[in-house]
Amino acid sequence: MIRHVSISVREPERVARVLAEVMGGLYWPFPPRKGSFFVSQRDENGSMLEVHSLGTVLQPDIEFGWVEAAGPAYVPTHMAISVDKSIEQIKAIADREDWLCRRNDRAQFPVLEFWAENRMMFEFLPPDFAAQYLRVATGPPGPPPGVPRE
Repeated sequence: MIRHVSISVREPERVARVLAEVMGGLYWPFPPRKGSFFVSQRDENGSMLEVHSLGTVLQPDIEFGWVEAAGPAYVPTHMAISVDKSIEQIKAIADREDWLCRRNDRAQFPVLEFWAENRMMFEFLPPDFAAQYLRVATGPPGPPPGVPRE
């Protein structure tokens, strides 16, 4: 079980506030790093995100460092998060923030792509999408149908 994930964005407080809204949770400052935030989904698993400013790096001896952010416009990091909001509610939040949000059916389950800062994708799973995801993720042992066994 993944308990929390760290991400870096251009506007940490704004992104934390919006993610908390979509996830039905809370956000607050992350004490070890000024300008960073926790986002809690307030679920039974303690699911959280750490939202840091772009350029924040983890280093073994000084914990949180910073480098000049020259990162790519897009990143490969993404996560699927089950939420209790409807597709329409999530799209309305994205529209308000002027962020891309669209349904994607390319996998064996649908997701709602939610592009924070139009740069980092979150796959939000409203209840009916989450049910389809769970059928795939918790299905019978072995690879999903159509994937050869090694």
